[in-house]
Amino acid sequence: MNFISLLSLAVAPGVAIALYIYLKDQHEREPLSLLLISFLYGMLSAVITLIISFPLNIFLVTKPHDVVGEFYNAFFKVALVEELSKFLFVRFVLYNNKNFNEPFDGIVYAVMVSMGFATLENIIYVYEFGVATGILRMFTAVPAHAVFGVLMGYFVGKARFAPYRQFYYSVIGLGAAAILHGAYDYFWFLSHLPALWIGGVASLVLGFVLARKAIRLHQQASPFLVKQKEAGQETE
Repeated sequence: MNFISLLSLAVAPGVAIALYIYLKDQHEREPLSLLLISFLYGMLSAVITLIISFPLNIFLVTKPHDVVGEFYNAFFKVALVEELSKFLFVRFVLYNNKNFNEPFDGIVYAVMVSMGFATLENIIYVYEFGVATGILRMFTAVPAHAVFGVLMGYFVGKARFAPYRQFYYSVIGLGAAAILHGAYDYFWFLSHLPALWIGGVASLVLGFVLARKAIRLHQQASPFLVKQKEAGQETE
Protein backbone atom coordinates (compact mmCIF):
# COMPACT_ATOMS: atom_id res chain seq x y z
CA MET A 1 0.00 0.00 0.00
CA ASN A 2 1.13 3.56 -0.63
CA PHE A 3 1.76 6.26 1.99
CA ILE A 4 -1.75 7.75 1.89
CA SER A 5 -3.46 4.37 2.16
CA LEU A 6 -1.38 3.31 5.14
CA LEU A 7 -1.94 6.65 6.83
CA SER A 8 -5.69 6.37 6.29
CA LEU A 9 -5.70 2.86 7.74
CA ALA A 10 -3.80 4.07 10.80
CA VAL A 11 -5.86 7.21 11.42
CA ALA A 12 -9.40 6.03 10.60
CA PRO A 13 -10.15 3.98 13.76
CA GLY A 14 -9.23 6.75 16.18
CA VAL A 15 -11.14 9.38 14.24
CA ALA A 16 -14.22 7.13 13.98
CA ILE A 17 -14.27 6.46 17.73
CA ALA A 18 -13.74 10.16 18.49
CA LEU A 19 -16.73 10.99 16.28
CA TYR A 20 -18.83 8.32 18.00
CA ILE A 21 -18.14 9.80 21.45
CA TYR A 22 -18.78 13.31 20.13
CA LEU A 23 -22.24 12.22 18.97
CA LYS A 24 -22.90 10.58 22.35
CA ASP A 25 -22.58 14.01 23.95
CA GLN A 26 -26.30 14.62 23.68
CA HIS A 27 -26.93 17.81 25.66
CA GLU A 28 -24.17 20.35 25.02
CA ARG A 29 -21.39 19.32 22.65
CA GLU A 30 -17.87 20.62 23.08
CA PRO A 31 -16.30 23.07 20.60
CA LEU A 32 -14.69 21.19 17.72
CA SER A 33 -11.56 23.29 18.05
CA LEU A 34 -11.15 22.18 21.68
CA LEU A 35 -11.69 18.54 20.73
CA LEU A 36 -9.01 18.82 18.06
CA ILE A 37 -6.65 20.34 20.61
CA SER A 38 -7.48 17.47 23.00
CA PHE A 39 -6.67 14.98 20.22
CA LEU A 40 -3.31 16.71 19.69
CA TYR A 41 -2.67 16.60 23.44
CA GLY A 42 -3.10 12.84 23.15
CA MET A 43 -0.42 12.69 20.48
CA LEU A 44 1.84 14.74 22.74
CA SER A 45 1.12 12.33 25.59
CA ALA A 46 2.45 9.51 23.39
CA VAL A 47 5.71 11.44 23.06
CA ILE A 48 5.83 11.90 26.85
CA THR A 49 5.32 8.15 27.22
CA LEU A 50 8.33 7.49 24.99
CA ILE A 51 10.45 9.89 27.05
CA ILE A 52 9.45 8.25 30.35
CA SER A 53 9.78 4.72 28.96
CA PHE A 54 13.28 5.23 27.56
CA PRO A 55 15.15 5.13 30.90
CA LEU A 56 12.79 2.48 32.27
CA ASN A 57 13.59 0.16 29.38
CA ILE A 58 17.32 0.69 29.90
CA PHE A 59 17.58 0.32 33.65
CA LEU A 60 14.63 -1.94 34.47
CA VAL A 61 15.09 -4.94 32.22
CA THR A 62 12.99 -8.08 32.64
CA LYS A 63 13.30 -11.50 31.07
CA PRO A 64 11.05 -12.06 28.03
CA HIS A 65 8.17 -14.50 28.48
CA ASP A 66 8.63 -14.48 32.25
CA VAL A 67 5.24 -14.47 34.00
CA VAL A 68 6.31 -12.09 36.78
CA GLY A 69 8.39 -9.93 34.49
CA GLU A 70 5.57 -9.54 32.01
CA PHE A 71 3.22 -8.55 34.84
CA TYR A 72 5.59 -5.74 35.72
CA ASN A 73 5.93 -4.75 32.06
CA ALA A 74 2.18 -4.75 31.45
CA PHE A 75 0.99 -2.94 34.55
CA PHE A 76 3.84 -0.55 35.28
CA LYS A 77 6.16 -0.02 32.31
CA VAL A 78 3.28 0.20 29.83
CA ALA A 79 -0.19 0.69 31.34
CA LEU A 80 0.62 3.06 34.21
CA VAL A 81 3.07 5.14 32.17
CA GLU A 82 0.69 5.50 29.21
CA GLU A 83 -2.40 6.26 31.27
CA LEU A 84 -0.49 8.71 33.47
CA SER A 85 0.73 10.55 30.36
CA LYS A 86 -2.86 10.92 29.15
CA PHE A 87 -4.16 11.73 32.63
CA LEU A 88 -1.82 14.72 32.96
CA PHE A 89 -3.55 16.47 30.07
CA VAL A 90 -7.08 15.45 31.04
CA ARG A 91 -6.78 16.35 34.73
CA PHE A 92 -4.42 19.31 34.69
CA VAL A 93 -5.05 20.97 31.34
CA LEU A 94 -8.61 20.27 30.16
CA TYR A 95 -10.16 19.85 33.60
CA ASN A 96 -10.42 23.57 34.34
CA ASN A 97 -11.66 24.59 30.90
CA LYS A 98 -14.92 26.56 31.06
CA ASN A 99 -16.49 24.16 28.54
CA PHE A 100 -16.12 21.29 31.03
CA ASN A 101 -19.60 21.90 32.43
CA GLU A 102 -21.16 18.45 32.83
CA PRO A 103 -19.87 15.03 33.99
CA PHE A 104 -20.02 13.54 30.47
CA ASP A 105 -17.38 16.03 29.35
CA GLY A 106 -14.85 14.06 31.35
CA ILE A 107 -15.48 11.10 29.07
CA VAL A 108 -15.34 13.27 25.96
CA TYR A 109 -11.98 14.84 26.78
CA ALA A 110 -10.40 11.63 28.07
CA VAL A 111 -11.43 9.72 24.94
CA MET A 112 -10.19 12.50 22.64
CA VAL A 113 -6.81 12.45 24.37
CA SER A 114 -6.78 8.64 24.26
CA MET A 115 -7.59 8.62 20.55
CA GLY A 116 -4.81 11.09 19.85
CA PHE A 117 -2.44 8.79 21.72
CA ALA A 118 -3.74 5.66 19.99
CA THR A 119 -3.64 7.27 16.54
CA LEU A 120 0.02 8.29 16.76
CA GLU A 121 0.88 4.88 18.18
CA ASN A 122 -1.12 3.26 15.39
CA ILE A 123 0.70 5.22 12.69
CA ILE A 124 4.03 3.98 14.03
CA TYR A 125 2.87 0.36 14.19
CA VAL A 126 1.22 0.36 10.76
CA TYR A 127 4.24 1.80 9.01
CA GLU A 128 6.55 -0.61 10.80
CA PHE A 129 4.52 -3.82 10.52
CA GLY A 130 2.07 -3.24 7.67
CA VAL A 131 -1.57 -3.64 6.75
CA ALA A 132 -2.31 -6.80 8.74
CA THR A 133 -1.21 -5.09 11.95
CA GLY A 134 -3.35 -2.06 11.12
CA ILE A 135 -6.44 -4.20 10.61
CA LEU A 136 -5.82 -6.16 13.82
CA ARG A 137 -5.31 -3.01 15.89
CA MET A 138 -8.47 -1.50 14.40
CA PHE A 139 -10.47 -4.06 16.38
CA THR A 140 -8.21 -4.44 19.43
CA ALA A 141 -5.68 -1.82 20.56
CA VAL A 142 -7.43 1.34 19.35
CA PRO A 143 -10.87 0.46 20.82
CA ALA A 144 -9.04 -0.65 23.99
CA HIS A 145 -7.53 2.81 24.40
CA ALA A 146 -11.01 4.28 23.96
CA VAL A 147 -12.37 2.03 26.71
CA PHE A 148 -9.54 3.03 29.05
CA GLY A 149 -10.33 6.65 28.24
CA VAL A 150 -14.02 6.24 29.04
CA LEU A 151 -13.24 4.77 32.46
CA MET A 152 -10.74 7.49 33.27
CA GLY A 153 -13.10 10.18 32.00
CA TYR A 154 -16.04 8.83 33.95
CA PHE A 155 -14.26 9.36 37.27
CA VAL A 156 -12.65 12.63 36.21
CA GLY A 157 -16.15 13.80 35.31
CA LYS A 158 -17.33 12.87 38.80
CA ALA A 159 -14.34 14.63 40.33
CA ARG A 160 -15.08 17.86 38.45
CA PHE A 161 -18.46 18.18 40.19
CA ALA A 162 -17.55 16.77 43.61
CA PRO A 163 -15.52 19.60 45.20
CA TYR A 164 -14.52 17.64 48.30
CA ARG A 165 -13.65 14.40 46.51
CA GLN A 166 -11.72 15.65 43.48
CA PHE A 167 -8.46 13.94 44.44
CA TYR A 168 -10.23 10.69 45.33
CA TYR A 169 -12.16 10.36 42.07
CA SER A 170 -9.18 11.51 40.00
CA VAL A 171 -6.95 8.80 41.48
CA ILE A 172 -9.69 6.21 40.99
CA GLY A 173 -9.98 7.25 37.35
CA LEU A 174 -6.26 6.88 36.72
CA GLY A 175 -6.18 3.60 38.63
CA ALA A 176 -9.18 2.10 36.83
CA ALA A 177 -7.74 2.91 33.41
CA ALA A 178 -4.29 1.60 34.35
CA ILE A 179 -5.58 -1.63 35.89
CA LEU A 180 -7.80 -2.54 32.95
CA HIS A 181 -5.04 -1.53 30.52
CA GLY A 182 -2.53 -3.63 32.44
CA ALA A 183 -4.80 -6.68 32.48
CA TYR A 184 -5.44 -6.35 28.75
CA ASP A 185 -1.72 -6.06 27.95
CA TYR A 186 -0.65 -8.78 30.37
CA PHE A 187 -2.64 -11.49 28.63
CA TRP A 188 -1.40 -10.37 25.21
CA PHE A 189 2.19 -10.32 26.46
CA LEU A 190 1.71 -13.97 27.48
CA SER A 191 -0.16 -14.93 24.31
CA HIS A 192 2.65 -17.36 23.47
CA LEU A 193 1.21 -19.57 26.22
CA PRO A 194 -1.80 -21.73 25.25
CA ALA A 195 -5.13 -19.87 25.17
CA LEU A 196 -4.03 -16.95 27.36
CA TRP A 197 -4.87 -14.53 24.55
CA ILE A 198 -8.49 -15.22 25.50
CA GLY A 199 -7.84 -13.25 28.68
CA GLY A 200 -6.95 -10.23 26.55
CA VAL A 201 -10.20 -10.53 24.64
CA ALA A 202 -12.15 -11.00 27.88
CA SER A 203 -10.54 -7.87 29.35
CA LEU A 204 -11.56 -5.87 26.31
CA VAL A 205 -15.14 -7.19 26.45
CA LEU A 206 -15.34 -6.32 30.15
CA GLY A 207 -14.05 -2.87 29.30
CA PHE A 208 -16.75 -2.38 26.68
CA VAL A 209 -19.44 -3.35 29.19
CA LEU A 210 -18.11 -0.95 31.82
CA ALA A 211 -17.61 1.84 29.28
CA ARG A 212 -21.14 1.50 27.96
CA LYS A 213 -22.53 1.73 31.49
CA ALA A 214 -20.31 4.72 32.29
CA ILE A 215 -21.52 6.57 29.19
CA ARG A 216 -25.15 5.92 30.06
CA LEU A 217 -24.75 7.02 33.69
CA HIS A 218 -23.14 10.33 32.78
CA GLN A 219 -25.68 11.00 30.05
CA GLN A 220 -28.40 10.58 32.67
CA ALA A 221 -26.51 12.74 35.18
CA SER A 222 -26.27 15.75 32.87
CA PRO A 223 -27.50 18.97 34.53
CA PHE A 224 -28.83 20.00 31.11
CA LEU A 225 -31.11 16.95 31.09
CA VAL A 226 -32.40 17.87 34.54
CA LYS A 227 -33.18 21.40 33.33
CA GLN A 228 -34.98 20.03 30.28
CA LYS A 229 -37.14 17.82 32.49
CA GLU A 230 -37.92 20.70 34.84
CA ALA A 231 -38.83 22.95 31.90
CA GLY A 232 -41.10 20.22 30.53
CA GLN A 233 -42.87 19.87 33.87
CA GLU A 234 -43.41 23.63 34.08
CA THR A 235 -45.12 23.72 30.67
CA GLU A 236 -47.52 20.90 31.52
